[in-house]
Formats: sequence, structure tokens, C-alpha cells
Amino acid sequence: MQRAHGDNRHHAADAGTRHAPSGWRWPATLLLIGWSLITTVLASETATAAPTDRYAAARERMVREDIAASGVTDARVLESMRLTLRHEFVAAAQRPLAYFDMSLPIGERQTISGPFVVAYMTEQLNPRPTDRVLEIGTGSGYQAAVLSPLVGMVYSIEIHESLGRRAAATLRRLGYKNIVNKVGDGFAGWPEKAPFDKVIVTCSPEAIPQPLIDQLADGGVMIIPVGERYEQTLVRLQKHNGKLERTDLVPSLFVPMTGVAEAAREIQPDGSQPTLGNPGFEACLPDGTTPTAWYYGRQERLVEAADSPEGNRHLLLENREPGRPAHIFQGFPVDGRQVGALTVSLDLKRSDLGRGQHPNEQPGVAVRFFDQHRSRSVRGVVGPWTGLATWNRVTGRLAVPLWAREGIIQIGLMGATGRMEVDQIELIAEPRTPSARRQNTP
Repeated sequence: MQRAHGDNRHHAADAGTRHAPSGWRWPATLLLIGWSLITTVLASETATAAPTDRYAAARERMVREDIAASGVTDARVLESMRLTLRHEFVAAAQRPLAYFDMSLPIGERQTISGPFVVAYMTEQLNPRPTDRVLEIGTGSGYQAAVLSPLVGMVYSIEIHESLGRRAAATLRRLGYKNIVNKVGDGFAGWPEKAPFDKVIVTCSPEAIPQPLIDQLADGGVMIIPVGERYEQTLVRLQKHNGKLERTDLVPSLFVPMTGVAEAAREIQPDGSQPTLGNPGFEACLPDGTTPTAWYYGRQERLVEAADSPEGNRHLLLENREPGRPAHIFQGFPVDGRQVGALTVSLDLKRSDLGRGQHPNEQPGVAVRFFDQHRSRSVRGVVGPWTGLATWNRVTGRLAVPLWAREGIIQIGLMGATGRMEVDQIELIAEPRTPSARRQNTP
């Protein structure tokens, strides 16, 4: 179940991540990573690029532009991302997209996470060569493959039998020797193999499963997204003397942990009343700089200002390089059988606007709608709006497909240059007419 939602394409900003993660709130300054010689010898079991690998250049670009430039600095993690053949873990038809920072469907309503998300979670896990790692949500097997050269053993559980068997076959074919796969409900962990030095969870429960806490060794680390379906936080837990120390890392959007965890979920999303969390950017994580509910930010920061239309804070997006992403995302439930259209309303101010690399790279708001299987999607855009040198309330209307069950909203410059300030963004649902509702098919 390895999957953070989003669409992190480098050349065309889309409703997802980079994309993306977020993905998440990173410094706006581009981090220049000096590629030093890697003195750590990676495990011999790792599948490495063949001399004729036609994806090598794309993989190097991915590591340089999508991962290192976004804040991942651990040299061992970067090298593992460079050597792991992501295209082997996706369908043949999707291989041209394998090295863009975007999630891709893998079946069973699941996705393979974007490369940045995988790299970030791996770095936060702080993998060591002797670690025994439990992964919850094998998915395609890509996360396990990235971990393989960095740790001693990986024990990976997948609840969907078809995905679990396919991932195990892929990992065997590629020659990974230190990954053990199992089909089962990850909520229960793997008690026969416990304790584990590290636990990494790539799907989101509402609360941390107690069995995973019990199976984490003292001194061990767990990385897990926790929270409501569309308002989660990726957290880092460290166990000391049987107690957990929690650090909230970044807002995130992962698919839900199914099985026991989903059956016990107390707060279910309501697609008939789509709303956004933290619409005025007033709430933030303890670091004081990361807005809650919003994720996969690029070149964005919170601003405290007396002229903020609502409250004391608003969001600033700023870009100086044409084509470079400057955006933020949030997911929300929307049921197209009940909602016929959405009115998007926000306070907006823009300045110093310049063109992107392509004519369609203009600031605005986009929403990508997904069906219940995430196998079908369509993107709608509102804006750009002209003028707006001072704060103005602007609106736009988007039709909701009958088959839509989920939406991801993206606010950003979309590749254009300049400054875009945003506050109090809201969704107003327009009910679908009874005649249109009767046309619905399962």
C-alpha cells in the first residue's frame, strides 16, 4: 500500500505533488548538493542499472532536481534512489512517467508514492546497515527496494494479495535477497519477526496501531502518517523506555490503512459537503512555519501581516525561475452523485508576474477529480485573474464529474514567475439536480 497521493510532474504542475508529499514545506532556497564519493558499500543484493539502461539519465535528473533540490541530503539515501530502478515497479505503459516526481496507480485503488516522498521517509527513518525494518504496505515493492541496500533485513506486509504476490515476484526477479514478503493486515504487524529497529508505514490509520508500537524495539524509530482521511500528519516516533517521543514532520496525504484500522476509523469523510481544512492558513505545526492540512508545498511560506484579509497569517508563493513549481495542495472528499459543481473562492493578491516556460503556465487554482478507484481523473482550472495588485476576493466555478469521489486542490503560480499571496480559500458545493443523479451508474 505504498502511496502518497499527488502528481509531481516537473514540466507541468498538476493537482497532486511536486508535486506532492507533501510535497511538504521546504526552504525556498534551492539546496546545492555536492555529490561526494559514497564510501559506504551498498549491499550486493541491490538491483543496479545495467550499462545500457535507457532510464539512467532520467533517474539522475530525478535525484538531482526532485529529491536533492527539495531537501533530502543523506548521501546513502540519494545513492539508493539513483540505483533503484523505479520503472521496474510500474506498469509498462507508465514507464515513461517513472522518473517524474509523481505517484502512479498500481491497482487495488493503490499507488506507488512519488520518489521524493519515498526518499524523505527513508531519510527520516535514519536507516543503518544492521537494522531490521518492518514495512507496512508493500505496494509495488519500490520502498522496500530503496531500503534494501541501506539496512540488514526488510520485512514487508501487504494486505492485497495480488499486489503482495506481484511485488514479491518483482523483487525476486531483480535479485533482492534481504527482503521478506508477507500477505496480511499490517495493523497486526509481524510478531514472529519482532522486535524491529525501524518501522515504516506507507498508508494512514486514524491512530497509531498498538501492535506496531509493541513490536518496535526500545530505541527504535517509526515513520507513519496519522490522522483523518484528508488531514494527516507524517510523524516520527522514537521509543525510549517503552514510551514514544513524537515529532510532527509535515502534513501529508496517504491512502487509508485498510482492514482493522479502517473498520475502527471514527471520522469518515463526507463527500456531499466538500470543505478544506485550515482555509485561512492560521493553524500551523509546532515549527511555526508549516500550515496544517496543506501539503507538498514548493516555494511557499506563511506570512504574518496586519493586512491579511482573515486573521494574522496568509500564504505567500514566490518564484523567480520560469517553469519551477511554487504551489501547495490539499485533498478533500467530493461525491459527484450529490455535488454538481464547486465554487472556489479566495482572497488573492499578485505582483511582479512573469511568464512561465509555456503559455499555459499561469497562476491560478486547479482541482483534479478522481473516481473511487483513482483510475480515472480530470483537471479543472479557475483563473488566472487580471490585476489584483491589492487584496481582492475572487471566485471561479468548476463542474464536478458524476463519477468523482475525491478531489485535490492546487494553488500556485503554475510555472509563472512573481509573487502570489493567498488567504481564506473556500469551497462552496452546488447540489446536483435529481435528474442528473438518476443518471448515475455504479
